Amino acid sequence: NGQVPCSDGVDGACALFRALLSASLQLARIQTDGVVEMLRELYPDLRFEIAVAMSTTGDKILDTALSKIGEKSLFTKELENALERKEVDLVVHSLKDLPTSLPPGFTIGAVCKRENPLDAVVFHPKNRGKTLSLLPEKSVIGTSSLRRAAQLKKKFPQLEFRDIRGNLNTRLKKLDEKEDFSAIILAAAGLKRMGWENRIGQLLSPEDCLYAVGQGALAVEVRAKDQDILNMVSVLHDADTVLRCIAERAFMKRLEGGCSVPVAVNTVLKDGQLYLTGAVYSLDGSDSLRETMQTNVNYPQQNEDGPNDDVQHVGITAKNVSGQAQEAAENLGAELASLLLSKGAKHILSVARQLNDAR
Repeated sequence: NGQVPCSDGVDGACALFRALLSASLQLARIQTDGVVEMLRELYPDLRFEIAVAMSTTGDKILDTALSKIGEKSLFTKELENALERKEVDLVVHSLKDLPTSLPPGFTIGAVCKRENPLDAVVFHPKNRGKTLSLLPEKSVIGTSSLRRAAQLKKKFPQLEFRDIRGNLNTRLKKLDEKEDFSAIILAAAGLKRMGWENRIGQLLSPEDCLYAVGQGALAVEVRAKDQDILNMVSVLHDADTVLRCIAERAFMKRLEGGCSVPVAVNTVLKDGQLYLTGAVYSLDGSDSLRETMQTNVNYPQQNEDGPNDDVQHVGITAKNVSGQAQEAAENLGAELASLLLSKGAKHILSVARQLNDAR
């Protein structure tokens, strides 16, 4: 039934833990397999089983832009239902798919080391060797992301941008087998995990295109009160990734952003300093606000037992990462968002949301 069948938790060799993947098919399986393999290496006496894939709302509706079919729990609700029913013990997500506020009873128990968070351009075979700046005028670029389109429309006004949906396999097939698109924009992390790095024709630097909140990181969602599972998966936390993603998610949460508005970030953690760049854009990229702030996150981890162990920061429970550092990262994100709001971000996002709804 998916529950731990004995009372000795992760210390017992008889425990069975089930993980679930969504039906974004091959990539979801690769991501889930990778997390489960790390757990198997850490806990060789435990048995892990990957449950049958299920489709989410986001997986099923492929003929409509993501920004038009809702933004809360688009890829997660069905998976969380299985978690709540205890059919599974953990669910592996792309962190960027998880809303900044999780439903009661759930938490992100692990944020794994981040893959490259940048966006990548994959070109039609006839355009291999080119860059976006070298494509002919009126070339059509496929992307399902308002964030990408808004930034790139301003930088490359000679190009046209159109929605393209489907999993990675589907989008690449649409690119290669038809003449509809000269190139498509995808997350570099997904291409790398699929073993398709050779398809990357151009990596977009943060100067070209800031990335999505949480992009490139994998999250393991668990039941918040299930201490055995929470303790087990917490060893997968990568401290640098946790702090960067907490800052990014706090920025998004304070802005009340999501799929229907162009919000973008870039984070760097160096010498104990966390730098966060955040931006908001109009749909066509003509109006934007962008600022950078930093904070100290060089705090020691304090081993204190007590109720503060399970404090969540924008949905993340990371007991093995300094609580002071997590709080500083969350404050950084909120403060940067407040700065942009004081400069007019609310108006930009409100207009973008209205225009997107009217499309």
